[in-house]
Amino acid sequence: MTVLNVVRTRPGTTQLIVCIGLVLAVFGVQLAVSSPQARRWPTGWKALVLILQAVLTFAPLVWFGTNWGSMEGPLAASLLLTLPARWAWPSYGLLIAFIPVYNLMAGATIDLVLYFTIAGILTGLVIYGLTRLTDLVHEVHATREELARMAVTQERLRFARDLHDLLGYSLSAITLKGELIQRLISSRPDKAREETASVLRVARQALADVRLVSSGYRDMSLSEEAESAGTVLAAADIRADVTVECGRLHPVVDTVLATALREGVTNILRHSGVRVCTIKAELDEETVRLGLTNDHPHEQTDVFSARAGGGSGLDNLRCRFAAIGGGLTAGLQGDGRFHLEVWAPIRPQNNENELLVLEPATPERSAVA
Repeated sequence: MTVLNVVRTRPGTTQLIVCIGLVLAVFGVQLAVSSPQARRWPTGWKALVLILQAVLTFAPLVWFGTNWGSMEGPLAASLLLTLPARWAWPSYGLLIAFIPVYNLMAGATIDLVLYFTIAGILTGLVIYGLTRLTDLVHEVHATREELARMAVTQERLRFARDLHDLLGYSLSAITLKGELIQRLISSRPDKAREETASVLRVARQALADVRLVSSGYRDMSLSEEAESAGTVLAAADIRADVTVECGRLHPVVDTVLATALREGVTNILRHSGVRVCTIKAELDEETVRLGLTNDHPHEQTDVFSARAGGGSGLDNLRCRFAAIGGGLTAGLQGDGRFHLEVWAPIRPQNNENELLVLEPATPERSAVA
């Protein structure tokens, strides 16, 4: 429109070329200011660009008069895009207020002054709105990419965590049973064969667990894990007092408590000095509590913590119980025994995604008979 206004005055060739060049320069600067990279410009660069655009906006008035009077819109948009919010809108308002002043001083009619003012307001807002919309689209795409990266990272953590929680117990049981078979094979071959069958069952369950890790978390039962734990501890010559009085539990709570029991028993099996172990689970008003106590106090907390640093142990359990509104404590009691206690609400908080319980499955339970 500015070029057409100048053409109507029948300018010379040089004047027309200068007009077209100035218009292209204004829009070139505006494209740079509207680019996403412009938000990261240092303050000095932003100030220089605004000064340049102001010169390109107002200096041509000397040669073209009011025919150049519709070029304030891009500058108004640049003020909104580059200045801090507390300065942007006041500066925008001052520029818009200045438009009718200098056009009236230049001798423009009232109709033309209104046209230039409204054009400046609308052009500035439209350019600003389209630029911010583009920025928001870029931000949405960046957020989606970040969410995708986070999902991949969370899946890797889930895979490592579930491998530890599901296989640590099974591998410890297989090792223990193998050592027992080695001791029995010469003196009690029949008993050794029975234990061999038990090892095969545990190994098959471990294989099933590995397959489930890639598709979702395995649904587990505290009562079944407690029965299995009692058998494994007995095979390790550990006197186990197992009491589970919880009744039917919410599947998520049942699975997390069973996981905690597995972790605790796995830790006990790592200590050859353990001779007595107590496992007790009970309902306490609106809370389910599971406690494991053994008579080997030496550095079990340190073992848990060291393993947690590698992405397992107590760190895993804390994450699981925190996700459903529960908690965990571990340490030495006054009598010198090591005690691990976990608790969870009867109905978990609505954070099952934090547990990564995707599709509960019902494979063959861990059976160590």
